[in-house]
Amino acid sequence: MKKIISLALCLALACFALTGCSGEAEPFVQEEYTADPSQIQGIAIDVEDRQIDVSLSEDGQIHILYSASSEESYDIAVSDENVLTMTIVYNKDWTDYIGLKPSAEDRRISVQVPDALLDTLSLSTTNEDISLPDLTVTGSISLSSNGGNINFESLNVGSGLSLTAKNGNISGTVAGSYDDFAIQTEIKKGESNLPGDKESGSKALNVSCNNGDVNIEFVNE
Repeated sequence: MKKIISLALCLALACFALTGCSGEAEPFVQEEYTADPSQIQGIAIDVEDRQIDVSLSEDGQIHILYSASSEESYDIAVSDENVLTMTIVYNKDWTDYIGLKPSAEDRRISVQVPDALLDTLSLSTTNEDISLPDLTVTGSISLSSNGGNINFESLNVGSGLSLTAKNGNISGTVAGSYDDFAIQTEIKKGESNLPGDKESGSKALNVSCNNGDVNIEFVNE
């Protein structure tokens, strides 16, 4: 009798799962958020399963381009400290997590920022890459990806650069000389061209990489 009941429960769960898979996914719509950089001191994006691509703004404004649906959207706001924040919001039943994930284009966030106007930039994601162009911030940059790579070109920071990756590589160039940076590096299951500990330097470079390689070069401009 117990075996019959267990079998019936398994069949019922399977039916629910198939119902969740057979339903059509909610369509994604491309959206854009625009902000005046004179009102923004920093940007902080903390999402999951999203690729984050940063580029320089062509019109001097801050633009965030993304795709959203009724099940997967974003909370975008400006804090009292004038930091533009973006976090992912899920509105799903458990059956909605069964099946294919959104397309690569629908999982991409494009951030366009003016050069040398932000004080801070913080980007965090999972299972996807983060890429940045030749960019200057007056304060610090923090980049983190769990399950993806971090790539950048000639990042110029006023005070510090923090880079964290798990199951991915970190590579790029940093504006300035090797002597400009106090360096802390933690590497597990990977290789790095940086020292583990270098105390002298007016700026901070903190790097943590688990199961990936680190290759960072310094470029004097």
